[in-house]
Amino acid sequence: MQRFLQTFLSHNTTMKKNDSLKKHAFAVIATDIVIFTVRDNVLQVLLIKMKKKPFAGKWAMPGGLIRPNEPLLTAAKRLLREKGGISGAHLEQLYTFGRVDRDPLGRVVSVGYTALLPSDAMLLKTTSEYGDIAWFPIKKVPSLAYDHNDILTTGLARLRAKLEYTTIVKNLLPKEFTLTELQHIYEVVLGKKLDKRNFRKKLLALDLLKKTGKRRGGASNRPAELYTFIAKDEKTIDIL
Repeated sequence: MQRFLQTFLSHNTTMKKNDSLKKHAFAVIATDIVIFTVRDNVLQVLLIKMKKKPFAGKWAMPGGLIRPNEPLLTAAKRLLREKGGISGAHLEQLYTFGRVDRDPLGRVVSVGYTALLPSDAMLLKTTSEYGDIAWFPIKKVPSLAYDHNDILTTGLARLRAKLEYTTIVKNLLPKEFTLTELQHIYEVVLGKKLDKRNFRKKLLALDLLKKTGKRRGGASNRPAELYTFIAKDEKTIDIL
């Protein structure tokens, strides 16, 4: 037993010397959130600008450590509110990111989330801990802090996949929308054009939408009908 304690103490001392720059002595759990919206006809992601070393000046996704008695989803909602001024977003767990060297301050395992927002549903704000907060088009995202480029890639792949077999698209739309607006969201996220006639025929056959009885004027003299989703919950479908 004495030999074991001496070995343990010796090993622990060596670790402390090698990890003198690290903040976390043991593994901790965090969450990082990929926040998507469609703005200016482009799929965009929300980023905050780091102030602290070693990532000062770099952009990152909102996130942070989870409190000891805090459920994961509660933590994600709190961090969205604290670091982005966002509430009411659609949130779902994405993946667990646990690469050993993903955080230079120590062993931090991140439970990723995706958040979806309609473009008109937010007034962004962040704390003095960060230098800025801004939307970035997916194709213009810079090199991010930590492993956040990998998290973004995973989040984007998940969003595109779920768009094809669920009604998750509703979380990127206002409550009432035209069929043209709905198709446009699909095209922007998927990055491809869809045949208007086939898309509408298949969509309406799924009995997912109902007319609101309202119309919205457009560029032409024929105002477009407004629709809304019938069910509040996400449904499994075959839309594409």
